[in-house]
Amino acid sequence: MSQSLTKQYIHLVFSTKKRADMISKQHLAKVHAYVAGILNNISCSAICVGGTPNHIHILYVQSKTITLSDTVRIVKTNSSKWINENLYPFAWQNGYGAFSVSRGHVELVANYIKNQEAHHSKTTYQDEFRRICEKNDAQYDERYVWD
Repeated sequence: MSQSLTKQYIHLVFSTKKRADMISKQHLAKVHAYVAGILNNISCSAICVGGTPNHIHILYVQSKTITLSDTVRIVKTNSSKWINENLYPFAWQNGYGAFSVSRGHVELVANYIKNQEAHHSKTTYQDEFRRICEKNDAQYDERYVWD
């Protein structure tokens, strides 16, 4: 085949440094829109970006010309720089969770991301992240997840 074809839906999750409530509620939509723009500018199609003051969820289509780790690095570096320059002192945690999503579950995951505020009235980010890891059979070490 002379053509390379891919379609990888990714649910990307990471928190602010030390899970602090660093993104003010009044700026959440602006930060999420900026993150979506970063993705679209690097040929990753943003489907849904949402979260709370201490973490972010991103559902997007991974570009076939850039690695996942480079995508995360670009998103975190550029969004952190923009927040620092335009809003207030800010930092993301060092790590992240990235999970594949089947085409049949894209709408379900997008709705989950859109309903983060209601979801987090019942659970913490830490419990949510543990559940997502367990659901995806992703092994993690508690000593290194919460930076």
